[in-house]
Amino acid sequence: MSEKQEHVDVLEEKAIGQVAEFDPDSLAIRTLKRKLDYRLVPIWSLLYLFSFLDRSNIGNARIAGLEQDLKLTGTEFNMTLTIFFFGYILFEVPSNIMLKKVGPRLWIAIIMIVWAIIMMSMAAVKNYGGLLAARFFLGLAEAGLVPGVIFMVSTFYTRRELATRNGLWFSMATFSGAFGGILAYGISKLHGKGGLLGWQWIFIIEGAATLAVCLVAWFGLADSPEKAMFLTPEERLLAAERLRIDAGPATETEFSWSQARLALTDWQTYAYIVGYICGSIPLYAMSLFIPSIVLQFKYSVVTTQIMTAPAFAAATVTTILCAMSSDRFRERGLHCFVPSVVGCIGFILLIVTKDSSVAARYVSLTVTCCGVFSSAPAMFAWFSGNIGGHSKRAVAIGLIVSLGCIGGAIGSQVYRPSDAAGGYVRGHTISACLCGAAAIMSLVSKTIYTLINKRRANFTPEEYARACQGKNLLDKHPDFRYQT
Repeated sequence: MSEKQEHVDVLEEKAIGQVAEFDPDSLAIRTLKRKLDYRLVPIWSLLYLFSFLDRSNIGNARIAGLEQDLKLTGTEFNMTLTIFFFGYILFEVPSNIMLKKVGPRLWIAIIMIVWAIIMMSMAAVKNYGGLLAARFFLGLAEAGLVPGVIFMVSTFYTRRELATRNGLWFSMATFSGAFGGILAYGISKLHGKGGLLGWQWIFIIEGAATLAVCLVAWFGLADSPEKAMFLTPEERLLAAERLRIDAGPATETEFSWSQARLALTDWQTYAYIVGYICGSIPLYAMSLFIPSIVLQFKYSVVTTQIMTAPAFAAATVTTILCAMSSDRFRERGLHCFVPSVVGCIGFILLIVTKDSSVAARYVSLTVTCCGVFSSAPAMFAWFSGNIGGHSKRAVAIGLIVSLGCIGGAIGSQVYRPSDAAGGYVRGHTISACLCGAAAIMSLVSKTIYTLINKRRANFTPEEYARACQGKNLLDKHPDFRYQT
């Protein structure tokens, strides 16, 4: 045996020994998690911040004059929002397969370069058709980021650690709402500079910033714990071994088409899709139309851009707190249920207070934002933690987020221009009903998982032996326990 191999074997034995002995608060694991948190979570957060800015800045561009300058009529603006999700839906599963095959560093950098160029080119559109085309290809390029990040989180952290990390990067969706309005206000002051309009500068500057962030993705990300060069060799082995133990019987890591196809026949995939659609419609409706909703409060255009910030800032805090609570109590279902109920109440308040004071309406809006965004991290942790095996999980995540984004396409049509004068009551009503449906789906899924876990725990030796038969059991293995 070579000296190098002996050294590797020693490291492996030491890492395995640490995993076998430690509790989650041991020094070795705390040091490892701190390194992962300081290196990866900020990068994932930064990538998603720019992703969400680039997909939703069209709402700020609208306030800055895009709709008038391109002479959009009727529901044409809504269609430019909807078509984004057509590209998004088409490419998410293929993108996650490519991510698994070529590695996250290269793949994420490639798609970011593409969408940054598309973002900047949107400043050159002259009519409705050009804007439609640009938004479609923007969705196609951005499609790989969200399922890719969800998958990456699941390959670096144990199942009990997923919600907090997902909450931290996903909170950038709400932070971008707070930050994006102020940023758009500042950029729009360049109106007339270089012969360009304010909304054109929004697309150019935010797209150029995304292009710069590509370098962060390339140099900062790692394809897997075993290839994370910012960790010591011993830490890389420790990271891989603790994930193997956490996965239990669902330890497959190499790409396999046979295991990837299992995602298409698992009831979990479709249950999560339904829940994701119900939750994403009000989430995207709020993200895309909050400037238009705030404009109904009779603020000036400039003040409207700034006043989108406080509601999103509050939602950022509640999203992170809800995610941390989900990991702290090792619970997913209620952490999806409660925020969905809060979102439902918020939309009802928006209807009830439509003729009330601006303060009452703004508080209602803030409650709504806190509700619709806060359930997402627990949902991401739920399906990425309950679907075993890298190949199956990669495809399932792509499928869930992809088909779930049908909700985004629908959400872009919820608030119609014709409803503005009436306070968008119809849009609020639809969103409230869907938040309620998402809450019900959470309770149903939690109940099913609880019953399955109880049944597996009470297997007789004969039942256990039968359940262990077959190949590619992954999360179907009787030793696997679902998170509830």
